Amino acid sequence: MKDMKEMTIRIPDVETAKQFCRMAGKCPFDIDVFYNRVVIDAKSILGVLSLDKSRELNVRMYGEDAAFEALCEKLHALCDKVA
Repeated sequence: MKDMKEMTIRIPDVETAKQFCRMAGKCPFDIDVFYNRVVIDAKSILGVLSLDKSRELNVRMYGEDAAFEALCEKLHALCDKVA
């Protein structure tokens, strides 16, 4: 099994949440989204939509997928822009 990776991201809107879940669903490994004590399966659109869009979220990936990681990098860049 590959190493676990963790990244902080921001999901600003519903369309981005849909894209995030769609890409997570294509990954053959688990991906969790954390905020405080809440843990959501990244493949669950309802779970991801239930999260506060104004908050930074932690994503934990238990495998590797270049396309999904590229999306997470873009969403991570949003954390730096919004204070």
